[in-house]
Amino acid sequence: MAHINLIILLYFISFLFTILYRRIAVKREIVANSNFRTLHITPIPTGGGIVFSMVFVVGLFYLWWLNQLSNNLFLLLAVGGAAAALFGFLDDLKDIRATKKMIVQIVLSGWVIFLLEDYTLLYFEWLPSLVSILVTLLFLVWMMNCYNFIDGIDGIAVSTAVFVSATMICVLLWTRPESDFIMVMALLLACSSAFMFFNWPPASIFTGDAGSIFFGYLFGSLILVTVMVGDITIWTWLVVFGYLFADTIVTQIMRVILVKKWYLAHRSHAYQNLARISGSHLKVTGGVALYNLIWILPLTLWSAVSPEMALYAAALAVSPGMIVAYRYGPRLSSS
Repeated sequence: MAHINLIILLYFISFLFTILYRRIAVKREIVANSNFRTLHITPIPTGGGIVFSMVFVVGLFYLWWLNQLSNNLFLLLAVGGAAAALFGFLDDLKDIRATKKMIVQIVLSGWVIFLLEDYTLLYFEWLPSLVSILVTLLFLVWMMNCYNFIDGIDGIAVSTAVFVSATMICVLLWTRPESDFIMVMALLLACSSAFMFFNWPPASIFTGDAGSIFFGYLFGSLILVTVMVGDITIWTWLVVFGYLFADTIVTQIMRVILVKKWYLAHRSHAYQNLARISGSHLKVTGGVALYNLIWILPLTLWSAVSPEMALYAAALAVSPGMIVAYRYGPRLSSS
């Protein structure tokens, strides 16, 4: 009962502080102005991710204070998550250069690897330890950028986080009901779903880099640690992130093939092109949410309860997203 009360409390705190922050952002002109990458005409308050990320961190601190969260997990998820969100918020305010962003992302990834040394599975048996660490580092940096790539229209990034959190709670309740990560996911679900009320199309506030870098860091860390302790398999994670991974990977590959300066900022993801063509963020964000519920959710549960079929579930999860990304992504518009 105490945990349920905490979840409800954090939901309302996140909700109320989002309202407060939105007012402050308007007065302080912390807004996202229209540019070639955006699909908005008027400036919108941004950096709202600092609200739900800090509320989440406070929730983890409370669990740690009650000795219900290990020191290692607190440092990994709360301290690292707070650092990622604060850096992202600074980027929302100052528009930090890409090279400096990469350096900070590498430092954040190094923090994760340092804390995961206690988990021997970090060193895959079939890879030298140095190579394993490098692969892990690249994965974490990629996750932070991956979530930033998907945060291009109203509601899509935070609704993905809500879906993933809720789905992984179901997976863990079914397969590992004693897992500490159930409560972690529940806190994240409460904080992010409260913010989604304001970010759902038409959005009255954006997550900004404070939200996207936080989500990327947090989910990257959760993927590694839950796989290492055996609570969730890498295949189940691949399934639940089926659309996000498919869109970002295919888009990047196509840009390398089609665009000379493929590494520059762009708005050629399939979901961005479809939102521009349809003239509606709601149709695209709602469509992705519906796709996750109807297609990805059953596949995720299947991969968890039938591990021998997880590879097939992963293939089924990413295939539709890859087809959509190929058809409506950079081939349609590489700008």
